[in-house]
Amino acid sequence: MDVDLHCHSTASDGALAPAVVVARAHERGVRLLALTDHDTLEGLEEARAAAQALDMQLVNGIELSCTWGGATIHVLGYAFVSDAPALLQSIAELHEGRWLRAAEISRRLDNKGMPGALEGARAVQQELGDSGNAPARPHFAEFLVRAGHVKDRAEAFRKWLGSGKLGDVKQHWPTLPQAIDTLLQAGALISLAHPWQYDFTRSKRRKLIADFAAAGGHALEVVNGMQPAEQVGGLAILAREFGLQASAGSDFHAPGDWSELGMYRPVPADLSPLWARFQHVQQPTAI
Repeated sequence: MDVDLHCHSTASDGALAPAVVVARAHERGVRLLALTDHDTLEGLEEARAAAQALDMQLVNGIELSCTWGGATIHVLGYAFVSDAPALLQSIAELHEGRWLRAAEISRRLDNKGMPGALEGARAVQQELGDSGNAPARPHFAEFLVRAGHVKDRAEAFRKWLGSGKLGDVKQHWPTLPQAIDTLLQAGALISLAHPWQYDFTRSKRRKLIADFAAAGGHALEVVNGMQPAEQVGGLAILAREFGLQASAGSDFHAPGDWSELGMYRPVPADLSPLWARFQHVQQPTAI
């Protein structure tokens, strides 16, 4: 695909530096890219310089953490004014919250006989590329593997870090309406990230999407990497029902992981693509 609206770099929980993500995307045929690191704009300046050198369009992107129905939810913001006061304030609060969250994850792991998790996760993070942001759950997962507590990252998430597990700390996030309002104040187009990844019943997922649309959201991420085709179909039905546009992306984090840059299932042809609203449009404010 020549569009990818969801990927991550070492600015959050990805394995490659922002410029390397851009170059890899370009090599794979992507010409319109949104770098959507978690709760930070830290990688955008580097990514934009790399994209300009390759004559490639980079859209301002971010993946904000929030809560809804007792669960952590992610919303994707695009083509926003990067120095909007509400957005900068929210990012600062999330930055602090992520450090508090990392410390709490480490404390909980220590109580289960796995000491040194924060330092170990931070070391993993710094190996990939130093960042002022707190280590995320993938960094903790790698620490647990290296320390011999689990055999691989999948087991780390299954036993300790996944949804509903000991490491699923979410008390530091804003609510879904607050996150959407923050992005709207920055002039963003907003998509609900990977709606099928939340461990919800069909009716609860539909209620989430209804609340997202009512709060001012614009699109559903109908396609996230190589998720099963039946999930794409189910999300397409919900997008039509609530009058939402479609966004799509690889959700790339690392080579050989969940998906590759520019690789995801086709978007149903009758849905309106969100990216048509910012293709070849000048960013409101450069990072």
